[in-house]
Amino acid sequence: MEVIAEERQKASFPVREMTHYLDGGPAETELKERFMQELERDPFWKIDDYADISLAEIRERTMQKAKIVVHHLANEPVEVFRKRMALISIAEPAFWTRLGVHYGLFIGALQSQATPTQFSYWVSKGALALNGVIGCFAMTEMGHGSNVAGLETTATFDEAADEFIIHTPTLTGTKVWIGGAAHTVTHAAVFAQLIVKGQVHGVKCFIVQLRDTATFNLKPGINIGDMGKKMGRDGIDNGWIQFTNVRIPRSQMLMKHTKVSRDGTVTEPPLAQLTYGALIQGRVAMVVDSGNTAKKALTIALRYAAVRRQFAAKPDGPESKLLDFPIHQYRLLPLLSQCFAMHFTGVVMDKMYVDLTRDLESAQPGQNMDNILEALKETHSTSAGLKAFCTWTCLNIIEQCRQSLGGNGYSEYSGLSRMSNDFAVQCTWEGDNTILALQAGRYLIGCFRDVRKGKKLPPGVGYLNQLPSILTKKCPYTRPEELSSPSCLQEAFNVVCANVVKKVAENFQQMVKGGMKPDEAFEQCSAERFFAAKIHTLGYIFSKFSEGISSAPPSLKPVLVNLCSLYGVYTVVENAGVFLQYHYFNSEQMDILTQQVNNLCQIIRKDAIPLVDSFNLSDYIINSPMGRFDGNIYQAYFDRIRRANPAKPHPYFESLVKPLLTRSMAVEEAPEIGK
Repeated sequence: MEVIAEERQKASFPVREMTHYLDGGPAETELKERFMQELERDPFWKIDDYADISLAEIRERTMQKAKIVVHHLANEPVEVFRKRMALISIAEPAFWTRLGVHYGLFIGALQSQATPTQFSYWVSKGALALNGVIGCFAMTEMGHGSNVAGLETTATFDEAADEFIIHTPTLTGTKVWIGGAAHTVTHAAVFAQLIVKGQVHGVKCFIVQLRDTATFNLKPGINIGDMGKKMGRDGIDNGWIQFTNVRIPRSQMLMKHTKVSRDGTVTEPPLAQLTYGALIQGRVAMVVDSGNTAKKALTIALRYAAVRRQFAAKPDGPESKLLDFPIHQYRLLPLLSQCFAMHFTGVVMDKMYVDLTRDLESAQPGQNMDNILEALKETHSTSAGLKAFCTWTCLNIIEQCRQSLGGNGYSEYSGLSRMSNDFAVQCTWEGDNTILALQAGRYLIGCFRDVRKGKKLPPGVGYLNQLPSILTKKCPYTRPEELSSPSCLQEAFNVVCANVVKKVAENFQQMVKGGMKPDEAFEQCSAERFFAAKIHTLGYIFSKFSEGISSAPPSLKPVLVNLCSLYGVYTVVENAGVFLQYHYFNSEQMDILTQQVNNLCQIIRKDAIPLVDSFNLSDYIINSPMGRFDGNIYQAYFDRIRRANPAKPHPYFESLVKPLLTRSMAVEEAPEIGK
C-alpha cells in the first residue's frame, strides 16, 4: 500500500545496515532469512490457524515438529541450532518450550550436575537425539516453587540395595506444571531432598524413568496426570507427578558436585556456588526472548498505527494516521526504545554466559577460582534482576500494543492476545520475578559491604567503587539536549543507584546491629531490596544500550542515540521521585526531561516503520494481518475472519431462537386473591 511505502521513504538510516547490525552481520541475517523461509514453506509449521483448532490438535501438531527439529540438531553446529530455536521461540513459543524442556532443562541438568561418565551414559541412551530418552525437569511442587530448599520429595539412600528411594510424602510434594510430563516424556530430572543415614543433605538432582520406552506404560510407583487447560502455550503438555517408593540405582543421582559413595559417605563440593551455573542459562534465554518477542509485538502495533486513520485534522480533510497523534507516539515509541535496550542487553548477557561457561568447563584442579567465582556471582545476580524486569517489560509492551489496536486488538487474529497469554508464564517460571528481584537486591547489599571493606567491584556495579563522592553529585545542565544526552543519563543512574543501594545496605546493617538475625533483616528490608534491584537493573540496561551503540556504524548512530536517549529519559520520568529525592535532577530539570520525551518521540516518529522493518521478521513470523509488511491490513484481516469462520446453518435456531421468537405474548389474567 502507498501509505506504508511513504513511511519507508522517510527513513533517516539504511534499514538493511541496521538489520545487519542487530543480527550481528550480513551472514547472520542471511541465516535468519533462510530459517524463516524454511519454516514458512513447511506444512508441519502451519501456525496461522491456532485460534481455531482444539487443544488436542495443537499438542499433536507441536510434537509433529519435533522430528524435523531433531534432524536439524543432528546436522547443524550447536550455535546454528541455537539461532534456529531463537527464531522458533518467536513464531511458536509452545514448541520452543516443548523442546526447551528437554534440551534446555533436562539436558542442561545433565550438563551442569552430571559427572562426565554419567553424561556420556545418558548420551549413549539417546538423550541428545530424543531417541530412547525424552526428558523433563521435575522441580516445582504443589507446595513449593521459588523456595527450592523447601521441596518435600525425598530421595532416601538404601545402603543394602545401593539404591535411592524416590517418594512423594505429601499432596503438596506432588510435582506440578512439569512440561511434557502429561503425555510425552520418558525420564525426569527430579529434584529431591537427599537423605542418607537419617540425615538430610539438601536438594539434589536424580534421573528417574517415568515410562517404559517400548510400551509407554507408566513404571511401577509412578502416577502422572494432566494439568489441563492453561492460559497459554497450549502445545506443551504440563503434568503432575507423584512417586511412591520408586527405586533407582545410586548411579542415577547426578554427582558432579555432591557425591554419595557405596557405603553412604556424602561428599559436598568445596564451592557451593558452582551449582549456580544451572540456573543462569534459562534466565539469559528469557532476557533475549523478551527483546525478540517485543520486536514482534511492536512491529504489529506500529505498522497498524501507520495505516489506521481516524479523526480529521481539518473539516472535510483526510483522517489522520494514529502514528501522527502525539499521544500515540508517546504510547508506543518509548516502548520501541525499551525493545532496543533489551536487545543490546541480551547480546551482552548471552556473551557473558558463554564466556562464563567456557571458563567453568576449562578450570583445572588446583586453579585459583576467585575470578571465576566473582564472575559467576555477578552473572547469577545480574541475570536474576534482568530476567525479572525484562520479562515484566515485555509483557507490558505486548499489552500496550494490544490496547493500541483498539477493538481489533481484542481479536485473537491480531496475534497479540495469544502472544500475551504465551509470554505471561515467563514472569513466573525459572524463578518468580519478585523473588529474583529480591535475590538481585541481596547481591547489591553484599556489594556495598564489600566495597566498604576496600574490595574492587566488577563493572556491573562499578558505580559503587566511586563511593562516597558519587552520592552528592548533581546535574549541572539546563538545556534539553544536554539533559537527555547518554552521558548525563548514565551519571544520573549511577548516582541514584549508589544512593538507593547505600540506603538499603545501611538499613540492613542497622537491623543486624540491633540484634536481628541476617535472614530476618533481609526480609524486613525486602521492599527496599526490590526497589534497589529495580533501579539498578534499569540503569544496567541503559548502560548496555549505550555501550551497544558505541560501536555502531556512523550511519546508524544518530537514530540509535535518539532511541537510547528516549529510553533513558522516559525511564527517569517514569521513576522521577527517586531522581528528585537524591537531588540529581531538580524539579525544573525534570519538567524539561518530561517535555523531552515528547520531543524525542516526534524525532523518532519518522523512523518508526523503518526501525521495525529492521527487525526483519517475515509475515509468517509476525502471523498477524495487522502487522503485514505491505500494510494491506483490512483485506488480510477480513480474509482471515472469513476463512476461519465460514457460513454454516444456524446451530441453535430451531432449539432456542425460534421458540423465543414465536412464543405467545398473551398475558393471562391472574385470578383474584381469595377466589
